[in-house]
Amino acid sequence: MKLHLNSGNSTYQIQSINSHSVTINEKVYSHSLIVMPESLHKWNVENFETLNITHFQQLCALQPEVVLLGTGQKIRFPTSDLLAPLINEGIGIEMMNMRAACRTYMILMAEGRKVAAGLLINNKG
Repeated sequence: MKLHLNSGNSTYQIQSINSHSVTINEKVYSHSLIVMPESLHKWNVENFETLNITHFQQLCALQPEVVLLGTGQKIRFPTSDLLAPLINEGIGIEMMNMRAACRTYMILMAEGRKVAAGLLINNKG
């Protein structure tokens, strides 16, 4: 799915996604990552089943207003124990499929929001 590039001042804009990768600023990524308007981070998460509290602490440390968790082709929900770091800091979190997370990221980024999209890219299946 291709996304239209917004004319914004933000550095990291998602251009397209498919089942095994995401294209950001003309570069294809085939591993899980965290994308924010002004930063991009490799996220060492193999798949949804391997998410642990450390992964959510990493998101929390970036101090976003809201986190969009792209969980793949279907929406999945982590346990409340895993979400505790974000909840305790008052950071909003939304679970979405990958396409919805990427579209929503682009909208919030264009609005100037401090959004983080945690994108779980699983190349194993």
